[in-house]
Amino acid sequence: MNSQSRPIDFNPAAPNPEERTVTPQPPRITARNVNVHYGENHALKDVNVDILNGTVTAFIGPSGCGKSTFLRCLNRMNDTVASARVTGEILLDGEDIYDKRVDPVRLRAKVGMVFQKPNPFPKSIYDNVAYGPKIHGLTRSKAELDEVVESCLTKAALWKEVKDRLHAPGTGLSGGQQQRLCIARAIATSPEVLLMDEPCSALDPIATAQVEQLIDELRSQFAVVIVTHSMQQAARVSQRTAFFHLGNLVEVGDTEQIFTNPRDPRTESYITGRIG
Repeated sequence: MNSQSRPIDFNPAAPNPEERTVTPQPPRITARNVNVHYGENHALKDVNVDILNGTVTAFIGPSGCGKSTFLRCLNRMNDTVASARVTGEILLDGEDIYDKRVDPVRLRAKVGMVFQKPNPFPKSIYDNVAYGPKIHGLTRSKAELDEVVESCLTKAALWKEVKDRLHAPGTGLSGGQQQRLCIARAIATSPEVLLMDEPCSALDPIATAQVEQLIDELRSQFAVVIVTHSMQQAARVSQRTAFFHLGNLVEVGDTEQIFTNPRDPRTESYITGRIG
């Protein structure tokens, strides 16, 4: 964030402007008193937030504020960090995802994730999308698998571009196409929630616009959470925004309210460029 001291322009002409205000939706994820420690470092402090169905929720805040740390809590990616300790309660459809009986691999099929840098598998375009349904046994025949691959590539706005080269390597696509392939791969297991950690930061403006349009379309089927350093992007794609600062969730609410009438002075300082 640069240091310009002016409010961001909230853009009501973003996709589906008539739907900018969030209508009441049931929480898909409920987080209460979530704390994360990395060894002695208390990285995340008493976070309470609901992730609503059919809604894009944007996590914003300065680098190192805890937004990506919290995102990784939602599908137990922090389990892969030896020094990480997560306490509190995170419920997915009312079930505690940190219960010892929960298989993290199956959880990640329900809570898909798209990373900052496109990371297609070193496999064909087809096999990138087919991988999840195969390992989780979600299809019973090659014909069913073909349908899933076509459907997910279509939802990711990629089918028309790759339908004649499905067996070409996914790594041979452009950066924007690779990221849309990763989105297709993430939704192939029919997740309930889709997490995106700065999915456009490595993309050019044209590819970014395509992914943003895709995010808006996907929210009709999934609860979507996006971490972004771009407040303009948060204003364009999200209906709810959560502002993190120094490991605290400072404020969460409708995106328009956060950007035009924040309740906390720290939020206003970040929005206007005085901090961050």
